[in-house]
Amino acid sequence: MFALNLRGYAISPTFNRTFIRTMASARRSAYETIPSSPIRVMRTVEAVRRWRKPQYLDHRIVGLVPTMGALHEGHLSLIRAAARETHHVVVSIYVNPAQFGIKEDLASYPVTWDEDCKVLANLDRELADDGGNLGRISAVFAPTTSEMYPSGFPGQEVDSKGSFVVMTPISELLEGGTRPTFFRGVATVCLKLFNIVQPEKVYFGQKDVQQSVIIRKLVRDFTLPIDVVIGSTVRDSDGLALSSRNVYLGERRRKVATTLYHALKAAESQYLKGALDRESILKAAKTVTTDVLNQQLSLAPEERVRYEVDYISLADPLSMEEMSVVDPKQGGVLSGAIKMLPVESAQPGEDLGSNDGPAVRLIDNIILKPSSGI
Repeated sequence: MFALNLRGYAISPTFNRTFIRTMASARRSAYETIPSSPIRVMRTVEAVRRWRKPQYLDHRIVGLVPTMGALHEGHLSLIRAAARETHHVVVSIYVNPAQFGIKEDLASYPVTWDEDCKVLANLDRELADDGGNLGRISAVFAPTTSEMYPSGFPGQEVDSKGSFVVMTPISELLEGGTRPTFFRGVATVCLKLFNIVQPEKVYFGQKDVQQSVIIRKLVRDFTLPIDVVIGSTVRDSDGLALSSRNVYLGERRRKVATTLYHALKAAESQYLKGALDRESILKAAKTVTTDVLNQQLSLAPEERVRYEVDYISLADPLSMEEMSVVDPKQGGVLSGAIKMLPVESAQPGEDLGSNDGPAVRLIDNIILKPSSGI
């Protein structure tokens, strides 16, 4: 090894520019990127913080879109919104085990890293061609569980010991009633992501309405300097809300999967007609779910689809507490969850969905907007 001593020698401007470009190129090649794109892949907290510091010093706005991968158009709509409003978009891809119950589908949750990378590379090229954007996708944060839980993952049991963020009573309602550790895991991992990336803006989808209310409360209660942006639910042409879990449905169940959406729309129709009491609004939704299920059960086992209704809710938009009467000045939240059971008497060659079509839990919601003119 030797050192080059340049003291006393004149350095030409051409050499200086070439040297700077060479060193910059060397630094760029030292980190992982998504193929065919400039998107940096960061896998450690230290790497994120090294990247984040100059953006802060240069007054560049950073937006974070948290995901668990298996990206679909709903995720992409959030990334597009972030690119319009921030200089640097960070997409996190991490399947957080803390928000799965011990009997839930963590092992079968779709992991599609290669496909997700292609989707992000294509989207970034689209953003580059759109002159209306403030920024583009700058980085993907894809940590391991040991990186996210440095003291060791504490477990998925209700009585697990460890460092958690618990938002009560809201985390005990609706989704939390069926999945008691879900929002504990969501709040914990989101606070970690917010502390690691330190974004000015974070982007979540309206489909997970209770989650969005909890994230707003998390930011408010812990006085985080973050704007929470909620994007509209993205749906297929028949109304089914996009979800990474839809790949499990298969052809037969997919045709019936819109039942929850139609039920919520029926309830919304009652509100738009002037009904404010809980019984009138929710009766319309329950009629839809009951009628469709009875129709399915009248079919032969090799044709029918079975499902269980977990809940249909009419809740306060700030607390998610159930309401007996809608206040027309603030509106409300219609939401529900149904469990699509595995198909009976599967036929040879039938499309059952990914992983041979396990039970699929679908959620959806519709916001009842405050009445106009009040």
